[in-house]
Amino acid sequence: MHPAGGSRAPIRRPTTAHLAVIERGHIVWDADRITVVGAGDPISLPNGCETMDAKGCVVTPGFVDCHTHACWAGDRFDEWEAKLAGRSYLDILAAGGGIMSTVRAVRAATEHDLTALLVQRLLEMSASGTTTVEVKSGYGLNTESELKMLRAIAAARALTPQRIAATFLGAHAIDAAQPDFVARTINETLPAAAALMPGIAADAYCEQGAWSAADCTAYFERARALGSPLRVHTNQFHSLGMVERATALGAVSLDHLEACSDAEIAAVANSESVAVGLPATSFCLGTPFMPAREFIDAGAALALATNANPGSAPVRGMPLVIALAVRHLHLTPSESLIACIWNAACVLGVQGECGSLTAGKSADVVLWPFRDERALAFEVSGALPSAVFARGMRVDAKLR
Repeated sequence: MHPAGGSRAPIRRPTTAHLAVIERGHIVWDADRITVVGAGDPISLPNGCETMDAKGCVVTPGFVDCHTHACWAGDRFDEWEAKLAGRSYLDILAAGGGIMSTVRAVRAATEHDLTALLVQRLLEMSASGTTTVEVKSGYGLNTESELKMLRAIAAARALTPQRIAATFLGAHAIDAAQPDFVARTINETLPAAAALMPGIAADAYCEQGAWSAADCTAYFERARALGSPLRVHTNQFHSLGMVERATALGAVSLDHLEACSDAEIAAVANSESVAVGLPATSFCLGTPFMPAREFIDAGAALALATNANPGSAPVRGMPLVIALAVRHLHLTPSESLIACIWNAACVLGVQGECGSLTAGKSADVVLWPFRDERALAFEVSGALPSAVFARGMRVDAKLR
């Protein structure tokens, strides 16, 4: 599953040919690295090599969930009931709920508690075939609590073989209780996060009631000076001009993009930025879906992710994202798979390590109990993997 010629770029206008399907083949790995991928039976195997018969199974690379908020404390069940009664996401946010509700719970939690909760969610994600997960901060909204979240994310790396990519999301909401909050985030919290994790991606949420396009731009200019790649939540509900700003700044990804004009779609397609669709969020909120078909047809690179979080996307599994993408984003099964694996790996910059079953790469391998990969898109609540290996280790056998 990769572009022709071994390119490490995201795939634009993907086809079934990009899946590089081997009808009957074998994979060999040693420790955490794939050594052989080929058709038919292996010619020879080392003495004492453990084998697994995958007859009748589809074997895929592990999913790469490139947009999650999986580190949090508390719950938002009361707000969910309010949404069911008709209150909107933005109304709840404006009243001090939503993101700010989770901020209060995270500030009260210990670093140990955040780590334990995160690891449990990572294991739940692995049960659906996810072997690489991006995890954002953003529920601290002050220097002390944001760094606590980042340390919890770092600690989780030692407790699961899954690959974890950390992202700093200090610009997630506006904490009205803090004087000069935007300036403090840009001048104090952002540099502290970059010092703790050099090269960490910097993310922001540009939306009415959250960060303005002008404030996001100032934040990103500082982040870029600190050596951080840029990502942005934008155009979830409103178009505020962030698409043009983010692509001009060289953002790695623009995420959400449900409310986009034709001109904004073209701007993303004509840039190096990847559009990240989050269909589970629209499904859970009952809001419009991203026009993903238009993005792909315009030539944009598209990735998909769960957006796993305690409010707008209580979702762990990528198969549900694929099922929603073919039904509501009008993608083909092949486009959805590539978006969830190879293009998502490109968003995180880990396509040299994972995203395809290739000799030399990490042994992130998932066995599925069906004969056709299209079952992942056709079934809305289908079978779980028969086995999941992350970095060569069987996740369910070792950690559950």
